[in-house]
Formats: sequence, structure tokens, C-alpha cells
Amino acid sequence: MINISTFSRPVARWLGQNRLTLIKIAIVITVLFSGAILAPQAALGSRKFVLLFFLGFGVFFLYGFLRWPVVGLILTMIAGFFIPFSGPGGFNVSELGIAGLLGVWFLDMLVIKRNFRLVNSRTIPPLLLLILLSIVSFGIGQLPWFVFANHAPLKAQIGGLAVYLLSVGAFLLVAHLIQDQRWLERLTWIFLSIGAVYVFGSILGAPVDRFFIQNAVANSMFWTWLIALAFSQAVFNGHLRFYWRVLLFILTLLVLYALVVINFDWKSGWVPALACLAAIIFSRHWRSLWVLAPFLAIPVIFYVANKAISTDQYSWGTRLDAWFIVIEIGRVSPILGLGFANYHFYTPLYSFRGFSGEFNSHSQYVDLFAQVGVVGLAFFLWFFGEIGYLGWWLRERVPEGFARAYVYASLGGIVGTLAAGVLVDWVLPFVYNIGLEGFRSSVLAWIFMGGLVSLEQAVRSKTQVQGNISLIQRSN
Repeated sequence: MINISTFSRPVARWLGQNRLTLIKIAIVITVLFSGAILAPQAALGSRKFVLLFFLGFGVFFLYGFLRWPVVGLILTMIAGFFIPFSGPGGFNVSELGIAGLLGVWFLDMLVIKRNFRLVNSRTIPPLLLLILLSIVSFGIGQLPWFVFANHAPLKAQIGGLAVYLLSVGAFLLVAHLIQDQRWLERLTWIFLSIGAVYVFGSILGAPVDRFFIQNAVANSMFWTWLIALAFSQAVFNGHLRFYWRVLLFILTLLVLYALVVINFDWKSGWVPALACLAAIIFSRHWRSLWVLAPFLAIPVIFYVANKAISTDQYSWGTRLDAWFIVIEIGRVSPILGLGFANYHFYTPLYSFRGFSGEFNSHSQYVDLFAQVGVVGLAFFLWFFGEIGYLGWWLRERVPEGFARAYVYASLGGIVGTLAAGVLVDWVLPFVYNIGLEGFRSSVLAWIFMGGLVSLEQAVRSKTQVQGNISLIQRSN
């Protein structure tokens, strides 16, 4: 029997010893290759010239990302808001950045450090299982489930799989790369600054839309996590100066004004936002709110039933009809699903209010059931249960100031994210609905939830150090 390690260890050792040389060679080759392509493109005046220039120029940042990968994560988030690059099927700079950072991270672990180890967190297993199941479901999606219907194009199926893999990848990147709270603070304040510029500019009538990518800001996750972080830092971060807390509170009010007053018809905006704020307040004052909860629930239910549902009965009715049909389609393969994007092409086989045609479920949870089955939906909900429990566990264990406010914001953001998933596929965008462009904003939820695991590692490390000190003191 051939021992693979006999061959792999010398190769890994050689790669590790010559990594800098290999990086330089890769940069030179890429630059020469890019130049060979760029010359004729520049002569023709093609738009591809700019894209290929950035592609070649970006290689120079490879070594920097190897040294400071968190910078790449922050730049990827910023680029998603401002760089309009969009490739086949809507593949965009956010997905390209996360994919590149994942490659750098794996390269660092496997070649340079030669130690592939994931952090110890209960949030990781359900995500790894979801990734594994997604790959299996992708393979199952190639089977002919319906004789009289076509499959989704292979590029659409790959795009759907990429959304799952890159979303989980973004979470893992933050959980593993951010080992210093200061980087988490920088990531948060940069996002809040970008959000503040957009909100203030939009309400004041400034032409900010010409600089922002619409798919990045017209997404429920952008508004949900913006209001969660702004409100929580304003209320719970006592280390901030008073005027900064006032500005954050004003930003919270402006977000509410934009969602509830200006865009009330867009329920994917204000419903998750209000759910988010309620969850933050409840998690801070849960003992007293348990008594008030029944009295608060009655007016909320009455308001939602009369304002949100009764004024838009046709929309809700068609959504329910779509859910039932997609669930019926998913019953063909209920355990592992039908693969990515396939159910969209099976819907014409069913009558939808007397018509036939392709449509979507407009629900994250129905999409999960149809694409990755009951098992995939269970892994998804298992993860949210674990990340919610982690946030609850961290409330009183992180230090006061930014960290504690961040934990409360994450608890609200998790609830708001779950609420948004009921309305539309905002969390894991469906290829034929929100689309791959929606990843520009949906990735924010995964990034900021990953920040909880980063804080978890800091708390556990500090607890372990204190335990070791106590043990040494007792032995002495």
C-alpha cells in the first residue's frame, strides 16, 4: 500500500521553505500574462482593459494579504459597496474577494503553517455539515427528477452552491482571522461609517446612489445589521464619548425613518429592523419583559395583522400559494433536496392560480427545503440556534464597552436575520430571485455573526489563562 505522506511531507516542506520565491514567480508570471492580454485590449479601447488591469494589479496585494488577511476582509466588504464589477451570472467583487481570502487562508494553513486547525466553537459543526450536504445536493441535482422539465443551467447550479460555500467561508474567515478585538472594532466602525454616509446622504437628497452599488444597500441585511450595530453601540457602549453615542442614536432614528416612514411598503426593511431592536432590548431586560411580553404581543399582532397583512393580502396570498407548490415539488426528494436552482424550472408543471410559469418561493426556509432538503434546513437552523446561544452566553462574559455592545447587537441581528428569511431569501440569496448580486449585502450577516466566535475565543483564552494561574497558585 502506498503511503501518501511519504510523498506529501517533502513537497510540503519544500513549498514552505520556498514560499516567498514562489510568490514572486507567481507575481511575475501574472503580470507578464496580464500585459500580453492588456495590450490588445487597450488598443481596442475595451472595458475589459480596466477589469484585467485590476486583476493583474490585485496580485501585488497577495503577499500583503498573507501578512495581514484581515485587511483583505475589510477591503472586500468596502469593495462590495462601491466597485460595480459583475461577472457571469452576477458573480461580483464580494464573492471574488471572499473566495480569494479563503484560498489565501487555506494556503497559509496547509503550506506555510502546515497545521489545519479550526477554532473550538459549537457553531462550526453545523456549518461544516451544511457545506458537505450542499456538495452532495449539488450532485443530486444532476438527476432527472422530473421527466417533462429541464434542469437549471449548470452555471446557475454552481452559482447557488457558491453562495452557500462563500457565506459559510466568510463566517469562518472572521472567526479565525480576527484574533484581536481592535480589528473587529475597525471592521464595525468602517461599516457604520459607510452606512451613515448612505443614510444621511439619501435623506438629505445628496447623490450618493451614483457611488453605491444598489444591490449592496437595497438588501435587508444591510439595514438590519446597520440598525443593530448603531443602536447597540449607542446604548450599551459606555466607553464612547457622549457625542458619538448621540450621533449613533440619530443614525438609528434616521434608519427607522427611512424604513418605517419612507419605505413602509418594503416589509423586508422595517419588519426585520423592528424585530432586531426588540431582541436587543429583550436580551438586556429579559427578566422584566417576560411579564410585559403578553401585553406587548397583543398590539404588535394587531398592528401587523391590520397594517402589514390586510393592506397587502394579494402579496401574502400568492406567497403562501408559492410556498405550498414549492414544498410539494420538494417532496420528490425531501431529505437531501433537489439541488441548486432546479425547483425554479419545475414550477411550470404546477398550476399557480390558473397560470403556469417559472416562479420562486420568496422564502429562505422554503428555498432551503427545496434545494438541500430537510437535513440542510435542520443544519441551517441548528447553526442559528448555536450562534444565538453563543451570543446569550457571551452577554455577561465579555468586557464592558464595545465588546458587550457588539454581543447585544449580534443577538438583535440574528433575530432580524431570521425574520428577514421568512420574507425573502436575503440570507442565502437564491440565484433566480435576489441573485448573486445580493451576496454583496447578505455576506454582512455572516461576517458579523463570525465576530461572535472571535469574541468567544478571546473569552475562552482569558478563562484558560486565569485557570492556569489559579492552578499554579494552588500548587505553590
